Amino acid sequence: MSETLPFIIEPSTSENLYQWLSSNRAMVDTKLESTGAVLLRGLTTPSEGELQLKAMVKELSGEPLNYLYRSTPRTDLGGGVYTATEYPAGLSIPMHNENAYQRDWPLLILFLCVYPADGGGGQTPLANTLKVTKRIDPMVRNKFIEKQVMYVRNYHEDIDLPWQTVFQTNSKSEVEQYCRAHDIQCEWTSRGTLRTSQVCQAFAKHPRTGDLLWFNQAHLFHPSSQDSRTRELLKEAFGEEDLPRNAFYGDGSRIEESDLEDVRNAFKAEIVTFDWRAGDVLILDNMLISHGRSPYKGKRRVVAAMCRPYSLHVGNAQTVLVAASK
Repeated sequence: MSETLPFIIEPSTSENLYQWLSSNRAMVDTKLESTGAVLLRGLTTPSEGELQLKAMVKELSGEPLNYLYRSTPRTDLGGGVYTATEYPAGLSIPMHNENAYQRDWPLLILFLCVYPADGGGGQTPLANTLKVTKRIDPMVRNKFIEKQVMYVRNYHEDIDLPWQTVFQTNSKSEVEQYCRAHDIQCEWTSRGTLRTSQVCQAFAKHPRTGDLLWFNQAHLFHPSSQDSRTRELLKEAFGEEDLPRNAFYGDGSRIEESDLEDVRNAFKAEIVTFDWRAGDVLILDNMLISHGRSPYKGKRRVVAAMCRPYSLHVGNAQTVLVAASK
Protein backbone atom coordinates (compact mmCIF):
# COMPACT_ATOMS: atom_id res chain seq x y z
CA MET A 1 0.00 0.00 0.00
CA SER A 2 1.09 3.55 -0.73
CA GLU A 3 2.41 5.80 2.02
CA THR A 4 -0.04 8.56 1.04
CA LEU A 5 -3.02 8.53 3.39
CA PRO A 6 -5.58 9.53 2.31
CA PHE A 7 -4.95 9.79 -1.41
CA ILE A 8 -6.56 13.10 -2.42
CA ILE A 9 -8.33 13.48 -5.76
CA GLU A 10 -9.34 17.06 -6.55
CA PRO A 11 -10.57 17.10 -10.16
CA SER A 12 -11.27 20.29 -12.06
CA THR A 13 -14.70 19.60 -13.50
CA SER A 14 -18.26 20.89 -13.61
CA GLU A 15 -19.61 17.39 -13.01
CA ASN A 16 -21.20 16.58 -9.69
CA LEU A 17 -19.99 13.79 -7.41
CA TYR A 18 -22.19 11.03 -8.81
CA GLN A 19 -21.53 11.93 -12.45
CA TRP A 20 -17.79 12.10 -11.92
CA LEU A 21 -17.68 8.82 -10.01
CA SER A 22 -19.67 7.03 -12.70
CA SER A 23 -17.04 8.08 -15.27
CA ASN A 24 -13.99 7.50 -13.09
CA ARG A 25 -14.96 4.42 -11.08
CA ALA A 26 -11.97 2.33 -12.28
CA MET A 27 -9.46 5.00 -11.26
CA VAL A 28 -11.03 5.36 -7.81
CA ASP A 29 -11.00 1.59 -7.31
CA THR A 30 -7.33 1.43 -8.31
CA LYS A 31 -6.35 4.18 -5.87
CA LEU A 32 -8.44 2.58 -3.15
CA GLU A 33 -6.61 -0.72 -3.64
CA SER A 34 -3.19 0.94 -3.49
CA THR A 35 -3.84 3.27 -0.54
CA GLY A 36 -6.94 2.04 1.28
CA ALA A 37 -8.24 5.62 1.60
CA VAL A 38 -9.37 8.03 -1.12
CA LEU A 39 -10.52 11.59 -0.45
CA LEU A 40 -12.67 13.18 -3.18
CA ARG A 41 -12.55 16.94 -2.91
CA GLY A 42 -14.49 19.69 -4.69
CA LEU A 43 -17.15 17.49 -6.31
CA THR A 44 -20.13 18.32 -4.15
CA THR A 45 -21.60 21.08 -2.04
CA PRO A 46 -22.94 20.81 1.52
CA SER A 47 -26.50 21.34 0.29
CA GLU A 48 -26.32 18.53 -2.28
CA GLY A 49 -23.83 16.21 -0.64
CA GLU A 50 -26.14 13.91 1.30
CA LEU A 51 -28.34 13.16 -1.72
CA GLN A 52 -25.27 12.55 -3.87
CA LEU A 53 -23.77 10.28 -1.20
CA LYS A 54 -26.87 8.08 -1.34
CA ALA A 55 -26.49 7.80 -5.12
CA MET A 56 -22.78 7.14 -4.69
CA VAL A 57 -23.46 4.19 -2.37
CA LYS A 58 -25.59 2.57 -5.05
CA GLU A 59 -22.86 3.17 -7.65
CA LEU A 60 -20.21 1.53 -5.47
CA SER A 61 -22.14 -1.42 -4.08
CA GLY A 62 -25.74 -1.66 -5.19
CA GLU A 63 -27.52 -1.53 -1.84
CA PRO A 64 -26.27 -0.02 1.42
CA LEU A 65 -25.99 -1.85 4.72
CA ASN A 66 -28.54 -1.40 7.45
CA TYR A 67 -26.93 -0.59 10.77
CA LEU A 68 -28.17 -3.43 13.02
CA TYR A 69 -26.77 -4.76 16.30
CA ARG A 70 -25.58 -1.21 16.93
CA SER A 71 -22.80 -0.13 19.25
CA THR A 72 -22.99 3.66 18.92
CA PRO A 73 -25.77 6.26 18.65
CA ARG A 74 -26.54 7.37 15.10
CA THR A 75 -29.50 8.88 13.27
CA ASP A 76 -30.81 7.14 10.15
CA LEU A 77 -30.99 9.70 7.33
CA GLY A 78 -32.41 7.23 4.80
CA GLY A 79 -30.83 5.59 1.77
CA GLY A 80 -28.17 3.89 3.90
CA VAL A 81 -26.76 7.20 5.17
CA TYR A 82 -26.37 7.82 8.89
CA THR A 83 -24.95 10.55 11.05
CA ALA A 84 -21.44 9.83 12.25
CA THR A 85 -21.32 8.54 15.85
CA GLU A 86 -23.14 11.04 18.03
CA TYR A 87 -20.78 11.18 21.00
CA PRO A 88 -20.22 14.52 22.80
CA ALA A 89 -17.92 16.90 20.94
CA GLY A 90 -15.33 16.97 23.72
CA LEU A 91 -14.70 13.23 23.56
CA SER A 92 -12.36 11.43 21.20
CA ILE A 93 -13.43 8.21 19.50
CA PRO A 94 -10.65 5.58 19.64
CA MET A 95 -9.23 4.08 16.48
CA HIS A 96 -11.23 1.15 15.18
CA ASN A 97 -12.53 -0.68 12.12
CA GLU A 98 -16.28 -0.38 11.64
CA ASN A 99 -18.35 -3.27 13.02
CA ALA A 100 -15.23 -5.26 13.92
CA TYR A 101 -17.07 -6.41 17.08
CA GLN A 102 -19.37 -8.46 14.80
CA ARG A 103 -18.94 -11.35 12.40
CA ASP A 104 -20.51 -9.19 9.69
CA TRP A 105 -19.07 -5.90 8.54
CA PRO A 106 -18.83 -3.50 5.59
CA LEU A 107 -15.84 -3.67 3.29
CA LEU A 108 -16.30 -0.01 2.42
CA ILE A 109 -17.22 2.95 4.59
CA LEU A 110 -17.88 6.41 3.20
CA PHE A 111 -17.85 9.74 5.02
CA LEU A 112 -19.20 13.06 3.78
CA CYS A 113 -18.19 16.26 5.54
CA VAL A 114 -21.19 18.56 5.26
CA TYR A 115 -19.24 21.14 7.25
CA PRO A 116 -16.16 20.81 9.48
CA ALA A 117 -16.11 21.87 13.14
CA ASP A 118 -16.36 25.66 13.22
CA GLY A 119 -14.51 25.79 16.53
CA GLY A 120 -11.61 23.57 15.50
CA GLY A 121 -10.77 19.88 15.80
CA GLY A 122 -13.07 17.09 14.67
CA GLN A 123 -10.59 15.41 12.33
CA THR A 124 -11.10 11.77 11.35
CA PRO A 125 -7.67 10.23 12.06
CA LEU A 126 -6.68 7.23 9.95
CA ALA A 127 -4.26 4.35 10.43
CA ASN A 128 -3.00 1.56 8.18
CA THR A 129 -4.35 -1.56 9.92
CA LEU A 130 -1.61 -3.81 8.53
CA LYS A 131 1.06 -1.56 10.02
CA VAL A 132 -0.84 -1.46 13.30
CA THR A 133 -1.03 -5.24 13.33
CA LYS A 134 2.72 -5.57 12.82
CA ARG A 135 3.38 -3.21 15.75
CA ILE A 136 1.40 -5.34 18.22
CA ASP A 137 3.64 -7.53 20.37
CA PRO A 138 3.79 -11.06 18.83
CA MET A 139 2.89 -12.64 22.18
CA VAL A 140 -0.22 -10.46 22.37
CA ARG A 141 -1.14 -11.27 18.77
CA ASN A 142 -0.79 -14.99 19.40
CA LYS A 143 -3.05 -14.92 22.45
CA PHE A 144 -5.79 -13.16 20.54
CA ILE A 145 -5.43 -15.40 17.49
CA GLU A 146 -5.71 -18.49 19.67
CA LYS A 147 -8.52 -17.35 21.98
CA GLN A 148 -10.50 -14.80 19.93
CA VAL A 149 -12.71 -12.21 21.69
CA MET A 150 -15.92 -12.48 23.69
CA TYR A 151 -18.09 -9.37 23.89
CA VAL A 152 -20.53 -9.11 26.80
CA ARG A 153 -23.19 -6.39 26.79
CA ASN A 154 -25.81 -5.48 29.40
CA TYR A 155 -28.56 -3.19 28.18
CA HIS A 156 -29.70 -0.77 30.87
CA GLU A 157 -32.39 1.86 30.44
CA ASP A 158 -30.43 4.96 31.41
CA ILE A 159 -26.90 4.32 30.14
CA ASP A 160 -25.35 3.42 26.81
CA LEU A 161 -27.77 2.17 24.14
CA PRO A 162 -31.04 0.43 25.06
CA TRP A 163 -31.66 -2.93 23.41
CA GLN A 164 -34.54 -1.43 21.41
CA THR A 165 -32.04 0.86 19.68
CA VAL A 166 -29.31 -1.77 19.27
CA PHE A 167 -31.65 -4.30 17.62
CA GLN A 168 -34.03 -1.73 16.04
CA THR A 169 -37.13 -3.41 17.45
CA ASN A 170 -39.38 -3.33 20.49
CA SER A 171 -40.05 -7.06 20.28
CA LYS A 172 -38.18 -9.39 22.64
CA SER A 173 -38.96 -12.35 20.39
CA GLU A 174 -37.36 -10.57 17.41
CA VAL A 175 -34.26 -9.92 19.49
CA GLU A 176 -34.09 -13.60 20.42
CA GLN A 177 -34.55 -14.59 16.79
CA TYR A 178 -31.75 -12.26 15.66
CA CYS A 179 -29.44 -13.62 18.34
CA ARG A 180 -30.11 -17.24 17.36
CA ALA A 181 -29.43 -16.43 13.71
CA HIS A 182 -26.11 -14.75 14.58
CA ASP A 183 -24.90 -17.14 17.27
CA ILE A 184 -25.29 -14.55 20.02
CA GLN A 185 -26.11 -15.82 23.49
CA CYS A 186 -28.89 -13.78 25.09
CA GLU A 187 -30.80 -13.83 28.35
CA TRP A 188 -33.32 -11.64 30.14
CA THR A 189 -31.92 -11.23 33.63
CA SER A 190 -33.75 -11.14 36.96
CA ARG A 191 -33.32 -7.35 36.87
CA GLY A 192 -35.41 -7.26 33.70
CA THR A 193 -32.45 -6.31 31.51
CA LEU A 194 -31.00 -8.03 28.46
CA ARG A 195 -27.52 -9.56 28.49
CA THR A 196 -25.80 -10.77 25.32
CA SER A 197 -22.45 -12.41 24.67
CA GLN A 198 -20.77 -13.45 21.46
CA VAL A 199 -17.38 -14.85 20.54
CA CYS A 200 -15.96 -13.18 17.44
CA GLN A 201 -12.74 -13.03 15.47
CA ALA A 202 -9.69 -11.25 16.82
CA PHE A 203 -8.02 -11.24 13.40
CA ALA A 204 -9.43 -11.53 9.88
CA LYS A 205 -7.90 -12.05 6.45
CA HIS A 206 -8.46 -9.34 3.90
CA PRO A 207 -10.31 -10.96 0.96
CA ARG A 208 -8.17 -9.29 -1.70
CA THR A 209 -4.70 -8.99 -0.18
CA GLY A 210 -4.79 -12.06 2.06
CA ASP A 211 -3.23 -10.03 4.90
CA LEU A 212 -4.09 -11.18 8.41
CA LEU A 213 -5.27 -8.06 10.23
CA TRP A 214 -6.15 -7.10 13.77
CA PHE A 215 -9.91 -6.84 13.43
CA ASN A 216 -11.85 -6.57 16.67
CA GLN A 217 -12.91 -3.96 19.21
CA ALA A 218 -11.67 -5.50 22.45
CA HIS A 219 -9.76 -2.29 23.20
CA LEU A 220 -13.04 -0.31 22.92
CA PHE A 221 -15.39 -2.63 24.83
CA HIS A 222 -13.00 -3.38 27.69
CA PRO A 223 -13.49 -1.20 30.82
CA SER A 224 -9.88 0.00 30.51
CA SER A 225 -11.00 2.13 27.54
CA GLN A 226 -12.76 4.46 30.00
CA ASP A 227 -11.23 7.07 32.26
CA SER A 228 -10.71 5.93 35.84
CA ARG A 229 -13.58 8.00 37.28
CA THR A 230 -16.16 6.66 34.81
CA ARG A 231 -14.89 3.15 35.31
CA GLU A 232 -15.29 3.32 39.09
CA LEU A 233 -18.76 4.84 38.85
CA LEU A 234 -19.93 2.08 36.52
CA LYS A 235 -18.55 -0.64 38.79
CA GLU A 236 -20.26 0.92 41.79
CA ALA A 237 -23.57 1.15 39.94
CA PHE A 238 -23.66 -2.23 38.24
CA GLY A 239 -20.88 -4.47 39.48
CA GLU A 240 -18.53 -6.14 37.04
CA GLU A 241 -21.03 -8.72 35.81
CA ASP A 242 -23.58 -6.11 34.73
CA LEU A 243 -21.27 -3.52 33.17
CA PRO A 244 -22.82 -2.11 29.99
CA ARG A 245 -19.88 -3.43 27.96
CA ASN A 246 -16.99 -5.75 28.54
CA ALA A 247 -14.54 -7.84 26.55
CA PHE A 248 -12.89 -11.13 27.46
CA TYR A 249 -10.89 -13.72 25.62
CA GLY A 250 -13.13 -16.15 23.80
CA ASP A 251 -12.75 -18.75 26.53
CA GLY A 252 -14.10 -16.30 29.10
CA SER A 253 -10.74 -15.49 30.69
CA ARG A 254 -9.73 -11.91 31.45
CA ILE A 255 -7.81 -9.83 28.94
CA GLU A 256 -4.74 -8.28 30.52
CA GLU A 257 -4.91 -4.50 30.47
CA SER A 258 -1.24 -4.34 29.49
CA ASP A 259 -2.07 -6.29 26.32
CA LEU A 260 -4.75 -3.78 25.35
CA GLU A 261 -2.43 -0.89 26.11
CA ASP A 262 0.04 -2.42 23.67
CA VAL A 263 -2.74 -2.47 21.05
CA ARG A 264 -3.67 1.17 21.71
CA ASN A 265 -0.04 2.22 21.43
CA ALA A 266 0.21 0.41 18.10
CA PHE A 267 -2.71 2.44 16.78
CA LYS A 268 -1.30 5.70 18.12
CA ALA A 269 2.02 5.12 16.38
CA GLU A 270 0.33 4.87 12.95
CA ILE A 271 -2.20 7.71 13.13
CA VAL A 272 -2.35 10.13 10.19
CA THR A 273 -4.64 13.17 10.23
CA PHE A 274 -6.04 15.60 7.68
CA ASP A 275 -8.39 18.56 7.96
CA TRP A 276 -11.89 18.26 6.59
CA ARG A 277 -13.28 20.71 4.05
CA ALA A 278 -16.98 21.17 3.39
CA GLY A 279 -18.08 18.72 0.68
CA ASP A 280 -15.20 16.26 1.15
CA VAL A 281 -16.02 12.59 0.58
CA LEU A 282 -13.73 9.99 2.14
CA ILE A 283 -13.85 6.37 0.94
CA LEU A 284 -12.16 3.79 3.17
CA ASP A 285 -11.34 0.13 2.79
CA ASN A 286 -12.75 -0.73 6.21
CA MET A 287 -10.35 -3.62 6.82
CA LEU A 288 -7.15 -1.97 5.59
CA ILE A 289 -7.77 1.42 7.21
CA SER A 290 -8.99 2.13 10.73
CA HIS A 291 -10.43 5.46 11.80
CA GLY A 292 -11.46 7.48 14.85
CA ARG A 293 -12.52 11.02 15.73
CA SER A 294 -10.71 13.90 17.39
CA PRO A 295 -12.51 16.11 19.93
CA TYR A 296 -13.90 19.35 18.52
CA LYS A 297 -15.59 22.60 19.40
CA GLY A 298 -18.63 24.24 17.89
CA LYS A 299 -20.83 22.70 15.21
CA ARG A 300 -19.75 19.84 12.94
CA ARG A 301 -21.68 17.60 10.57
CA VAL A 302 -20.20 14.45 9.09
CA VAL A 303 -22.40 11.65 7.78
CA ALA A 304 -21.49 8.09 6.87
CA ALA A 305 -22.59 5.11 4.82
CA MET A 306 -21.50 1.49 4.92
CA CYS A 307 -21.54 -0.82 1.91
CA ARG A 308 -20.26 -4.09 0.39
CA PRO A 309 -21.35 -6.46 3.18
CA TYR A 310 -18.95 -9.17 4.27
CA SER A 311 -19.56 -12.11 6.60
CA LEU A 312 -17.29 -14.24 8.72
CA HIS A 313 -18.60 -17.73 9.41
CA VAL A 314 -16.77 -19.73 12.04
CA GLY A 315 -16.92 -23.47 11.51
CA ASN A 316 -15.62 -26.28 13.69
CA ALA A 317 -12.61 -26.98 11.54
CA GLN A 318 -11.81 -23.73 9.79
CA THR A 319 -12.66 -20.09 9.36
CA VAL A 320 -14.28 -19.30 6.04
CA LEU A 321 -14.47 -15.79 4.62
CA VAL A 322 -17.38 -15.26 2.31
CA ALA A 323 -17.77 -12.09 0.25
CA ALA A 324 -21.30 -10.99 -0.50
CA SER A 325 -22.11 -9.95 -4.04
CA LYS A 326 -21.13 -6.41 -4.86
